Amino acid sequence: MPSKCVHKCCGKEFSDADEPCVYHPGPPVFHEGQKGWKCCKPRVLTFDEFLAIPPCTTGKHSTVDDTPAEPAPKEQSQQSETPTPSVKPIAATPESAVPRNTISPAIPPPSNAPTPTPEEPESDDETLEIPANATCRRKGCGAGYDAAVPRADEKCVHHPGHPIFHEGSKGWSCCKKRVLEFDEFLKLPGCTEKAKHLFVGKGKPAGEEKVDSVRNDFYQTASTVNASLYLKKIDKDRASVKFSPQSVELDLPTADNKRYKDTYNLFAPIDVEKSGFRVLGTKLELTLAKADGTSWPVLRSDDRWSGERIQIGNAGRA
Repeated sequence: MPSKCVHKCCGKEFSDADEPCVYHPGPPVFHEGQKGWKCCKPRVLTFDEFLAIPPCTTGKHSTVDDTPAEPAPKEQSQQSETPTPSVKPIAATPESAVPRNTISPAIPPPSNAPTPTPEEPESDDETLEIPANATCRRKGCGAGYDAAVPRADEKCVHHPGHPIFHEGSKGWSCCKKRVLEFDEFLKLPGCTEKAKHLFVGKGKPAGEEKVDSVRNDFYQTASTVNASLYLKKIDKDRASVKFSPQSVELDLPTADNKRYKDTYNLFAPIDVEKSGFRVLGTKLELTLAKADGTSWPVLRSDDRWSGERIQIGNAGRA
């Protein structure tokens, strides 16, 4: 009787214990809005991108969760001997003096609108070949492709909704089940059934897709500006970055038939000979050598500027 693998991002039913299993051995990591797995480096911003991070380890299937436990936080052995200063009670403000329905301008009002999720196609393109190790793309299914099973006999049980994390509980918008632990959330059974799995989706349209803009950020030192342009799967061999004293010209094709082209007119001049770039899996890193040591409040000359300049380094001692 086939067993179901409990490894994270696998979840396949298997009969052969020696069959290769591709999974994440580490726990999920959510920190300051970024999401990823402790066992590998990719970090993303949205939950859908997190679920799409490819597994990083190949081993064997298992019915026992062997994820290493997180060490418990150390309790303080001694409490501070410093006496707690007495706090003078503050007189209560009369209710009539407090304006009603007031929201601080620094804190936006809460929004209950769900984060939009990209729509998956209804079925696979029959002209596309399904890889031998393909996994169903629908959330909560995780079934692996088996060429011996006729497509007409497949049953895909999945979650058509989006994930909901609220006050510690976790679940899906399409069903009522809620759990507390993230591992339990990943194991929630699907609530909707379709006749076939979705392994490859639709074929990409002919021609190259143009990317209009990419997210970027930067930090600086006294001598350099270090900028990151977030674009996945940049083709290192075909990528072109041309530096000039006042601009950077970018031509970035990707492995999935996309292309981002733009010219960044920089806030201040740079030293072309000392500047460089590096292509990573999810972004392009630029190292711009300052020509005059100016502090950059923005990366590009046409970016919105608040008028404040960023202080670099530590102030000298008096």
